[in-house]
Amino acid sequence: MGMVTVSSALLASSTHTLRCRGPLSGVQRLRLRPASPGVGALRLDNFVRRCYVANVEVDVGNLNKEEAFDDHTSLPPGCSIPVVHILGDVLDSSPFPLLDSTPHPIDFEELPVLSEGEQNTLAATPAHPAGLYALYASYLFGNLVEQLWNFAWPAALAIIHPSLLPVAIVGFFGKLSVFLGAPIVGKLMDHFPRIPMYTGLNAVQVATQLISASMVIYALKSMGHASTSALLLRPWFIALVAAGAIERLAGLALGVSIERDWVVLLAGTNRPVALAQANAMLNRIDLICETLGASVFGFLLTKYDPVTCLKISCGLMICSFPLLVMLGHVINSVSCHALDTSRTPSDESICADLLDVRKIVQNGLGSIKHGWNEYKQQTVLPASVATVFLNFNVALGPGAIMTALLMHRGISPSIVGAFCGLCSVMGLVATFISSSLVKRVGILKAGAAGLIFQASLLSIALTVYWAGSISQRTPLLIFLASIALSRLGHMSYDVVGTQIIQTGVPASKANLIGGMEVSIASLAELVMLAMAIIANDVSHFGFLAILSVSSVAGAAWMFCRWLGNPTDEQRELFIFDPHFQLQAT
Repeated sequence: MGMVTVSSALLASSTHTLRCRGPLSGVQRLRLRPASPGVGALRLDNFVRRCYVANVEVDVGNLNKEEAFDDHTSLPPGCSIPVVHILGDVLDSSPFPLLDSTPHPIDFEELPVLSEGEQNTLAATPAHPAGLYALYASYLFGNLVEQLWNFAWPAALAIIHPSLLPVAIVGFFGKLSVFLGAPIVGKLMDHFPRIPMYTGLNAVQVATQLISASMVIYALKSMGHASTSALLLRPWFIALVAAGAIERLAGLALGVSIERDWVVLLAGTNRPVALAQANAMLNRIDLICETLGASVFGFLLTKYDPVTCLKISCGLMICSFPLLVMLGHVINSVSCHALDTSRTPSDESICADLLDVRKIVQNGLGSIKHGWNEYKQQTVLPASVATVFLNFNVALGPGAIMTALLMHRGISPSIVGAFCGLCSVMGLVATFISSSLVKRVGILKAGAAGLIFQASLLSIALTVYWAGSISQRTPLLIFLASIALSRLGHMSYDVVGTQIIQTGVPASKANLIGGMEVSIASLAELVMLAMAIIANDVSHFGFLAILSVSSVAGAAWMFCRWLGNPTDEQRELFIFDPHFQLQAT
């Protein structure tokens, strides 16, 4: 017996076809069930000529897709019912004759609509709360080990050789692998079962981390003083670069899968507040792990030698793998196997073709081309491009360039440390603000507010810098405070922008488009890295600062222009966002 799942609104008879498109979350809903004898009937013959619906998954045998059907000429012209919403809890295990071959119409009994308060409660309630909690636990353990390693390998390389070039080369090839490999990995994830892909990516990431750690331990034990050119040609360093590139690609693929696909399934696309809260929680976990990872390895370095610290890190990696695999299965089991849903009927053939090593170059180029075509055709393209633009801001934010500037100006290390800590705190606070903004003004205005806030504060910081007085205490504090406060807008948009893209991108293309966005963002970082190499003197910081502010301002302008000139498709997609509801009145 086939299974039918409807997340917004769908009613169809065997002789009537409807064109279905666009979400219906937030509308007043009718819950329908077959009418009992004697009850006034609501017949399918009276339905509207066109009904809009989102997130329709029909699983009958091998069928599982979202389709748009043409209108049927037999529909009566005098239709009067605009929207009917069937909730998932109405469909029980008994057969429901949506496609009944009998000539008699199906009768339904109309139940009371949900009140506004009940709708708000439903919007804030995740579809699978237990699955979300398990997802948070998995994200916490995986991210903690990843952030620990992200701090460990540069610190170990700095001990081996004082030059920054080895670290820069490993980082460069990591970003290059993401730029080239993210589209094909994203396409593969869209056509491969979620749990096996999750297990495989975790295995690859842990294996490459262990290989990298082994190479660094070998170098620490056997490496004497050597020139930079000699070090770069050592076999262990080449293996470290290759393993590091694969590890980065696997880690980002896992992040895209969880943040663009899994969390949407578990929270529910038609539950915007619940989805905003889930996105905010994932960002909090990421920020906490980023801080804890550096702190834990730094603490270990104060107690033990570098080789012992790396061995402890390897032990944590090995222990984390079975735990992550177990949590992946727990997420699926407590969410009624929501992650088992297939995306397309031809998964096996597509996966086999993508994994053919004889066509790796052809598949890679084809995936990049296909990913780019899908990326530029998405309805929420400006929101995604705005996210990419934010990656051009490498100067006015916590990072190596800002640290170098402050140390060059003779700023106390305690002030530098306090600045980095304040930026982390602001990012954490933003995750709480973002979900509140979504609830109050909707996701579109919340995104615009975050971008405008960040651009305004970075403009203040740039003005103070060009005034040439950051060596003085008061201008310095204004400069640093403006940058730290701008992280509120940056992280708010990071959360809200992710939700906008989650809403606008269908589940069947979530990983492909998400991977393409990560690839383009990596290209943006590579461009700015090249700029930083060209303008490597600290005196050129003003040039990098102008580029950073311009990119953020450009992101804000693009998003606001998109918000102010919506297309019909955008209105349908966000039809119940307060911004469009206000325009309608």
